[in-house]
Amino acid sequence: MSRQNDTTGDIHTAVKDSGVDRLLRVSSFAALIVLAFIAGAILTAGDVFPGPQISRAYQGGKALYDKLTKYHDYLTNDLWFPQRRPEKGVTTYVAGKAQEGFTLYTSGSAAAAFLIDMQGHVVHEWRRPFSSVWQPAAGGVQRPQPDSHVYFRRALAYPNGDLLAVYESVGDTPFGYGLVKLDRNSEVVWNYPGRAHHGIDIGADGNIYVLTHEFTDKPLKDYAHIASPRLDDFLVVLSPDGEELKKISLLNAVARSKYRLLLNTISSPAFIDPLHSNSVSYITGAAAANFAFGKEGQVLLSFREPSAVVVLDVDTEEIVWAARGSWIGQHDPEILANGHILLFDNYGNFEGPEGRSRVIEFDPRTMEIVWQYSGTAERPLDSHIRSSQQRLANGNTLITESNGGRILEVTPDREIVWEFLNPVRDEKEGGLIPIVSSAMRLDRKHFDPAQFAPRKPDRISMRTAP
Repeated sequence: MSRQNDTTGDIHTAVKDSGVDRLLRVSSFAALIVLAFIAGAILTAGDVFPGPQISRAYQGGKALYDKLTKYHDYLTNDLWFPQRRPEKGVTTYVAGKAQEGFTLYTSGSAAAAFLIDMQGHVVHEWRRPFSSVWQPAAGGVQRPQPDSHVYFRRALAYPNGDLLAVYESVGDTPFGYGLVKLDRNSEVVWNYPGRAHHGIDIGADGNIYVLTHEFTDKPLKDYAHIASPRLDDFLVVLSPDGEELKKISLLNAVARSKYRLLLNTISSPAFIDPLHSNSVSYITGAAAANFAFGKEGQVLLSFREPSAVVVLDVDTEEIVWAARGSWIGQHDPEILANGHILLFDNYGNFEGPEGRSRVIEFDPRTMEIVWQYSGTAERPLDSHIRSSQQRLANGNTLITESNGGRILEVTPDREIVWEFLNPVRDEKEGGLIPIVSSAMRLDRKHFDPAQFAPRKPDRISMRTAP
């Protein structure tokens, strides 16, 4: 009996010791993990090997994971939003007040551009899937998103029916996929695989000005808070045949300019994409005539993250003027004939019944807002990304409200005299509408009838799904 009790005690002691050992081992392992985490954080914050390398590997892995898991459905991205109204096509047209012409627009539903008349009839269409232009082995994007996730961000039409179009994707970084020139039949004339994104413009000599971006691992001197690696933006000048003539680093241009303190206004979430350039506009002689801060041949740029509009001298590669105002996250500034600047202010109207967005015209000499349109409670203006505007020949303003899938024309007195809602819908998801990425009104005389004549429509094109 005594021996049995001794044996039982030994077993209890062994079990107890075993439990203690396991607890100690688990505690030690947990402590090692905590120490490793703290050490990694210190190394990363101090930019000491291998901290930054671990951080970059994590970021890259997370981005790849998100690309593979979050964006498999073309509807679950920022190209589609719940429809605000069920109408399709032209809903308002006040003849005699609206500026007559064709409207060229691009949609998040496809890599396509549509030319419509004032009634909303499609009079011409360009359509070219990204996968039919580039193959990865031929210098294109190495692991592109499927065609359902790639669209025309912006398009410009030539008088002969040729089209310049910027391909962008969703669910990928960099999201700029390239620039293509198509003929009137959507056949490829040439392509530029330079990660073009957002904006394009054509100069007086036919040269093309386009924004591109790419990852860089080079630290920015005197600006340690700007991430590395990061997306750097460039202005690229192409010949009319698509040959690269010049490439200017916009971040470096800002960093060495007298406006370098703009880089101190960038919030931490944007350190990986510090400028997010979203517009380029060639300054013509007519635009420069009354504009005090730029000359013909320079370009007007928009930097979303520092909420700045700037003028870049392409020859000297210098920022010669910059301004920040009451706008937030703006898009598409343009110089008007009176020397003022018109832009789409995505967030500057804050939250309210009229929507968070507005279009403003301001005097760059005084920074005074001299005109604005911010929607109404019944038809608010609300687009947190993208969007644009155009001052028309009759003094009206054409506005692209991307998130709403809407284009509207308003008078100086803010009357809506023309409105168009993207006719594409995805009804199975409860009425999702794709964005209108860009739009512009073109005079009918823009096109040379001897080379290109938009057809007379025999019906309204009402697509219900891509």
